[in-house]
Amino acid sequence: MADASTGPDAVVTGPMIRAWIEKSAGVLAENRAYLTELDSPIGDADHGNNMERGYKAVLEKLPAGDDIGAMLKSVAMTLISKVGGAAGPLYGTLFLDGSKPLQGKTSLTGEELAQFFDDAIAGVKKRGRSDVGMKTMLDALVPAAEAFRSETGKGSDMPASLRAAAAAARQGMEATVPMQAQRGRASYLGERSIGHQDPGATSSYLILQALSDAVEEAAK
Repeated sequence: MADASTGPDAVVTGPMIRAWIEKSAGVLAENRAYLTELDSPIGDADHGNNMERGYKAVLEKLPAGDDIGAMLKSVAMTLISKVGGAAGPLYGTLFLDGSKPLQGKTSLTGEELAQFFDDAIAGVKKRGRSDVGMKTMLDALVPAAEAFRSETGKGSDMPASLRAAAAAARQGMEATVPMQAQRGRASYLGERSIGHQDPGATSSYLILQALSDAVEEAAK
C-alpha cells in the first residue's frame, strides 16, 4: 500500500508533522555548538543555545493528537516565549502565520504545504522588515519554498519535492557567506559581516532538512 506522502494526491499527515518537530529538536540540539560558533563573530553567540532550549520546550508543550494547525501554533507560541534575541519572534511568527489556515487539519496537500511556506515567509518578511539578499533566514526559506512549488508543479511526490526544498535551502544558506548583513546585530559590523555564514539561515536549513527526512522516512 502506497504511503500518503507518495503519488499524485500526496499529503503530509499529522504524524509526519509531529515527527518533523521532533527531528528538528534533535538536529538543533546536535548542532547547538555549530550554530553558536556561526553566531559568535556576527551575533550574540547564543543562537545555538536559544534554539536548543526553545525546541526542548516545544516538545514538552506539544499537544496530543494530529491537528497540524494546533501543533504548529503551539510551536509558535513556545518559541516566542522561550527563545531570546531575534530568533524567537521571527520563528514564532513563521509558525504562527503559517499555521492560521491549518487549524483542524490532520493532513496537508502539496498546495496547502506550499501555502504554509508562503504565509510563513510573508510573516517573517513583515516582522523582520527583510527580504532575500539581506543575510537572514529568508535566504534559505525563500529558495526552499520556490523549489517546493516548482517540484510539486511538475507532479513530483512529496519526498522528492521536500528534498528539492532542502537542497535549495542549503544552497541559499551557503550563499549568505559573501553577503553583507543588512538586518540584526550583524548589520552593525558592516563589511566585517562578509565571509560568515548566517546562523538564522543555517537553522532554517536544518529545520527544513528535518521536514524532508521525516516525510522520507514515513514514505519508506
